[in-house]
Amino acid sequence: MEEREFFNETHEHRTHVLTCPHCGKSDEYQLGWIVRQKKASLPRHADERDRARFAKAQSYMVRKEDKVACKNIRCRKSFEVAGVQSVAFLQSA
Repeated sequence: MEEREFFNETHEHRTHVLTCPHCGKSDEYQLGWIVRQKKASLPRHADERDRARFAKAQSYMVRKEDKVACKNIRCRKSFEVAGVQSVAFLQSA
């Protein structure tokens, strides 16, 4: 069984404040995230190994973009997203 079958996957945009290393201007940027929410129950065709993996699985988010373009009209250079985690685990409700 693949890990994808344990999660419901959605795409989401979140706003983060980033500073351009070239011009030093700080601004808000929309970063895309893939959100993987753990399913309520395991699919029926799972075996014992899959049940153990499902019990350990957690909901999490993965950042899609690694680079963004500066919003300053005079700069417009692309830079790497620093200070924002690439993977973030979500709290269980």
